[in-house]
Amino acid sequence: MTSTDRNARPDRSTGAPSGPGPDTAPPAPGAAARLGRRCLAVARRPYWDRPSPAYRVRRWPDLTALCLATLFFWSSLSPSLVPRPWYLQGIVGGITAAIGYALGSTLAWLVRAVVRRLPGERIRARCWQAYWLLAPLASVWLISESARMQRRLRVLQDLPPSLTWHTPMIALIALALLALALLLARLVRLGAVTLIRLLGRLLPRPAAYATGALLTALAVLVGVRDIVYDRGIVDLADRIAAATNGGTKDGITRPVSRSVSGGPGSLLPWESLGYEGRNFTGSTPSRAALTAWTGRPSRDPVRVYVPSTPPVAFADDRPFAAQAALAVRELDRTGAFDRAVLAVAGTTGTGWVDPKVAEALEYLHGGDTAIVAVQYSYLPSWVSFLVDKEKAGQATRALLDAVRARLDTLPAGRRPKLVVTGESLGAYAVEASFGTARALLDGTDGALLMGPPDFSPISRELRRDRDPGSPVWRPQYRGGSHVRFGQFPAADLARPAAVWRHPRVVYLQNASDPVVWWSPALLLDRPAWLSGPLGPDITPDIRWFPFVTFWQTSVDMAVSYGVDAPHGHRYGAGAVDGWAAVVPPDGWTTADTTRLRAFLAHRDAPY
Repeated sequence: MTSTDRNARPDRSTGAPSGPGPDTAPPAPGAAARLGRRCLAVARRPYWDRPSPAYRVRRWPDLTALCLATLFFWSSLSPSLVPRPWYLQGIVGGITAAIGYALGSTLAWLVRAVVRRLPGERIRARCWQAYWLLAPLASVWLISESARMQRRLRVLQDLPPSLTWHTPMIALIALALLALALLLARLVRLGAVTLIRLLGRLLPRPAAYATGALLTALAVLVGVRDIVYDRGIVDLADRIAAATNGGTKDGITRPVSRSVSGGPGSLLPWESLGYEGRNFTGSTPSRAALTAWTGRPSRDPVRVYVPSTPPVAFADDRPFAAQAALAVRELDRTGAFDRAVLAVAGTTGTGWVDPKVAEALEYLHGGDTAIVAVQYSYLPSWVSFLVDKEKAGQATRALLDAVRARLDTLPAGRRPKLVVTGESLGAYAVEASFGTARALLDGTDGALLMGPPDFSPISRELRRDRDPGSPVWRPQYRGGSHVRFGQFPAADLARPAAVWRHPRVVYLQNASDPVVWWSPALLLDRPAWLSGPLGPDITPDIRWFPFVTFWQTSVDMAVSYGVDAPHGHRYGAGAVDGWAAVVPPDGWTTADTTRLRAFLAHRDAPY
């Protein structure tokens, strides 16, 4: 048989060769041609229909849901309160895109349930073509535009305008998070359908659906709350915090002064104070340092700190009563009730007290001060807020009650001025101890509170009942007669020009502080701080979007220390102006405030 005979295909009916021979056959299509035809087919129909409803996981995204996810991602690119790095922008974009997809998927399901006639294949293909053409181009342009808005925000908050903004990585991180969320949701749905099918063998169909949906919801709730959250995130944070609590910052050593906890003669051993307690007492300025700065004889400041697990037990099972009683005994030992000023400090979740707040008061009065604090937790503040926020108010209230009971035993002319202070969750702890502005003014000789969270009862009352015309980020309360707010305290606390009476309450509150403004209400309600006029360090490019602004502000809290005071959650040496307004010593001048502020702002310290 010749080669021609071998290449000819025989006709099965006649046995004769059929089809073209070697002289007339077209060449086999090449790889490029096959790829071209494949791409053309995909372009004509850029989506895939699952062959069966049983495909719960392997199926094409819903176009309506994907469009809404893309819109949510675009809205997440707008700036928020503080500048954020590119990788956090990718995380915010992915989370908000997942929320948008969920909403869009729900909307599409409702439309399909109501509308019987859906668009045909041709219209679907055109919609998908438009999406694949416009969405990627718009996304790249908007991500690049977001870099410009971030640079503008950095300038407003005194940061260099230079910025690393990885456009492809932002898109990839967001896409990966969206895909992961979609995969998990589909796996849950697959599990629910499988469970309902099994229950259908034992129960009537409606009962099987109801029982299966309920059991699936409970499984997801228990899994997220008990396994992922409690045994995962919280347990990990607890272990890390417990390990940290046994250490001490570099440069901190055991004090030699008898006036501080952990020093010679203290009722509280140095080792028992915990990480923040040792840092607080171990960084107390010496009498020599205070004398050198003031130019007049000074005293060793009193600092008393009681850890969350006190080494001395008392026959009192009330919450934090043992710590409060031990704190009063330690105050008596150190002679704290003979000082000019006695400050009760609310602590954050870890037990932290801002050292600049403490030092500002001590330098102001030449060490004739006493500061006392109790620790209610060693967890980070965000974990404490979620699991034991109430402990903050309980611990500070117990301490205040014990201190005031001791002060009541002293003659009126011999009592030190009682002031309170706190920052962030510590400010909430102080506010929760009093509940109202009237109770705070009646129960103290003054207060300095910084960056109070939105859920703090007194600052919320003050912002709600502020004088007409004053913005929420700089509220004026009853003409500034007793309470004033400031971000730039040297200028802000001088306004209004009306008489500022004692007792005075000073709030340091930055317009760009996400801790102050974060609230679950951001999910669906436009906040007052986005209504004009905007704060001095808020970019006019900022926008509110449902769900999106909530997640942006949540991420802002994680980077709120990445800016310098007075921006974000940084208050720096502003405490000098606050204490100078609340409890000024005799003869104190504005020049003294300026000098002390500059000294504390630029001094290196071991904290």
